[in-house]
Amino acid sequence: MKRGFFSRFSRNETVEPSDPALEPAPPPSAPAAEHVAVIVREIARRELPSAPRKAAISLRLDAEVLDWFKAQGPGYQTRINAILRAYKDAAG
Repeated sequence: MKRGFFSRFSRNETVEPSDPALEPAPPPSAPAAEHVAVIVREIARRELPSAPRKAAISLRLDAEVLDWFKAQGPGYQTRINAILRAYKDAAG
């Protein structure tokens, strides 16, 4: 039976680092990490404009029209919305 690359390493084998600088750093404490995450989230929200209100609806489209939009790649619903918005703006 052929032995793979990882079969050389024993699961029970532990390697002690000879230099304390090579030891992994302990993970940050949970409360401090959560506090930083809250602060970052607040800063990001302050800088972003509020999202326009949208409504979830069910819309029936011809299959070939929907397939064409989907073939354009991700974001097809956003593109459909943009086209409908442009039509609304043009119609007055």
